[in-house]
Amino acid sequence: MQSITYLLIFILGSAIGSFLNVLIDRLPKEENVNGRSHCDYCKKKIAWYDLIPVLSFFILGGKTRCCEKKLSWQYPLVELITGFIFVMVFKDGPYQNTIRSVLTASIMSAFIVIFVSDLKYHLISDYILLALSIFSFFYHSATIYNHLQLFLTIFIPSGLIVALPIFLIYFISKEKAMGLGDVYLSAIIGFLLGWQAGFIALYIAFITGAIFGLIAIIFKNKKLKSKIAFGPFLVIGTVMMLFWGEEILEAIKRIYGF
Repeated sequence: MQSITYLLIFILGSAIGSFLNVLIDRLPKEENVNGRSHCDYCKKKIAWYDLIPVLSFFILGGKTRCCEKKLSWQYPLVELITGFIFVMVFKDGPYQNTIRSVLTASIMSAFIVIFVSDLKYHLISDYILLALSIFSFFYHSATIYNHLQLFLTIFIPSGLIVALPIFLIYFISKEKAMGLGDVYLSAIIGFLLGWQAGFIALYIAFITGAIFGLIAIIFKNKKLKSKIAFGPFLVIGTVMMLFWGEEILEAIKRIYGF
């Protein structure tokens, strides 16, 4: 019975992943997200049976039915990842509270859009940042009742504190090293995680970003001045702290002896 439940959750997650693909490709282009799905090449409308999450990609052999052009692996991967994340969030464990689970899944969905769209277009949609802000607010509200003071004295200041170093980099580099979207995203991260976990998320983002940059330079001959999207690394750091924050904090305490 539990296996069937997880399968249904995976199907739901992959279906939402299909919608996330729409947001990833349309929001940066300022296209209407309510319109019918169409082929990126010949612009013909896609039939419903070619929009089944994950399965349609493999049934079609990774090509469009209308013009037989190659489809991006982005589509099944986003659907698969979203499905697995939904199962991880809703399974028995620290996120078994239904409301908290729904909000966590919503936050993760927003992170997926940010990760892929920034990686693909070097752009983080203001609409997704707004949605992430709302999800983060209710994420805290789900467990904190009648504590407006905590929002004013802890969560909001944490957002400003965590965003400060990113804003300084953005300001000093004149938007060459960081974009304004990275500043807003880091502020939301601080609000969501708190300043301590938020700074560790930034640390993880800088480390993983640096490693990726070195690999890109070595194997792709990219110059140091080449622009690498920072949003995906912020997402990686935040997700790690969101799910495994306590373990990471304990590991840091053991390493540095405090």
